[in-house]
Amino acid sequence: MRVPSCHIDHITVTAPSLEVGAEFVRQALGVEPQAGGEHPRMGTHNLLLRLGDSLFLEVIAPNPKAPAPLRPRWFALDTLRTNSAPTLATWVVRTSDIQASVSASSEALGNIESMSRGALNWLITIPSDGALPLDGAAPALIEWSAEGHPATKLQDYGLSLVKLELFHPEPERISRLLQSVGLYSQCSVSPSKGERAAYLVAHINTPHGMRHL
Repeated sequence: MRVPSCHIDHITVTAPSLEVGAEFVRQALGVEPQAGGEHPRMGTHNLLLRLGDSLFLEVIAPNPKAPAPLRPRWFALDTLRTNSAPTLATWVVRTSDIQASVSASSEALGNIESMSRGALNWLITIPSDGALPLDGAAPALIEWSAEGHPATKLQDYGLSLVKLELFHPEPERISRLLQSVGLYSQCSVSPSKGERAAYLVAHINTPHGMRHL
């Protein structure tokens, strides 16, 4: 089976609330993310910020107005406390054939699940326990059902993702994963530094110059 090439689709900031996540993005990038929508199956909602024609930043948090899901929320959101700091927690990679990409992946990225937000529908990998694979250094895989990309409908503030840095104690393992799913550009892999086992750094070009998240 031929493995389709993959591309960075979006980067994900997790926060205990959208207000906290939005302030984190404002301080870092000088731009206000715009309203996204709700994810009924997960009891979450989000804000969005365009980073290109087919790339965006997502701020995601538990939705206090939605019923708690009968399963763990995605992106490890159930582990957050009200005073948890927002963080660039993980990233999502787009594929045209999620079945083939999951089969080719050198790491278990979760079950393929059908999700929706308003009129948008997609397939995405979600671990059954809601955890972040490899502490967020491994991406989720996504296959959009609609024609066109949702980023094209977002306001353009002139932001673009220049590079995504992935830090992990086993960088060779991350590199092997990226090669297995056919992702070869826009990111680098390095050994993690300091106390954090894994973390991400996004280099984003803005009208105010290069900023980092």
